[in-house]
Amino acid sequence: MDELAGLGVAALAGEYHSVVARAAATRADALGLPFLCSSAVLDALTEQPTEWVARLAPPQSRGWQVYADFLLGAGHRRIAVAAQPSVYWAAGTRVLRDHLTPRGGTVTELDMRALTPAAVCDALVDSRATALLLLVGHPEPAVPIVKSVRRDERLTGIMMGAPAGQPEFAAWATSLGADGAGTPFLRYLPERLTPLGARVGKSLRERLGEAPSFVAFEGYDTVVVLADVLRSHGTDRSRTAEAWARVAVVGTRGRIRFSRVPGVSVWQWAGTPIQVVDRDPAEPDRFRILHSR
Repeated sequence: MDELAGLGVAALAGEYHSVVARAAATRADALGLPFLCSSAVLDALTEQPTEWVARLAPPQSRGWQVYADFLLGAGHRRIAVAAQPSVYWAAGTRVLRDHLTPRGGTVTELDMRALTPAAVCDALVDSRATALLLLVGHPEPAVPIVKSVRRDERLTGIMMGAPAGQPEFAAWATSLGADGAGTPFLRYLPERLTPLGARVGKSLRERLGEAPSFVAFEGYDTVVVLADVLRSHGTDRSRTAEAWARVAVVGTRGRIRFSRVPGVSVWQWAGTPIQVVDRDPAEPDRFRILHSR
């Protein structure tokens, strides 16, 4: 960040990993460097409110509440989470618990520092959980956990989910095949893309040889916003930061405007579309929309 600021860049864009994005946003705020965050969802990207940072992805509290509503609507009240230590996973678990508990749900944490995949299966039986959420890395330990649960005859009725979105990517399908289907996750796409989004999706599909992930549309929207701001307000950093409040541009997923959202320290697109989807067990390359907001 310091090197880029020293080179005179007008603004920065990124970052997929929430913990890295928080460090980048904090430094951007300290340096007075405009930073447009594409994908990271941690609510508190900076400790204090900042004028320098804006974000396209929805805050974790909003997205994971949508996921919790999906769980309740699907009849799941006993939820287990297989979690690794992380600020991101801990925040997600807290959102789930805070939303589910007043509505009659329970959340049991399974510490993946201490449990093998086989021990996870035993814990699921003991807790009588009907859903297991994978708050872990991919491929390890997610792949062995999924395979172990799928092969345990005691757990044939359990639903596995991955709110952070691991099943979106081709590597998930490649490593798990049919075992990885039917695993609901969060995706930030509307039911229908804008005309720009349709053109971008078509172009990316032709170039990639497969449908682009929602992260590709986040990245394109980032370019759309920054191009609009720089074209309208020039490359002065202060003017760029002042322009976040005046952004009104049509991206691939809808009209993008930034506002102040309670509990969020940066300029936020409050209208980010949110879906819960899975890979169709009958056709794993096809995604099914299960819930949307």
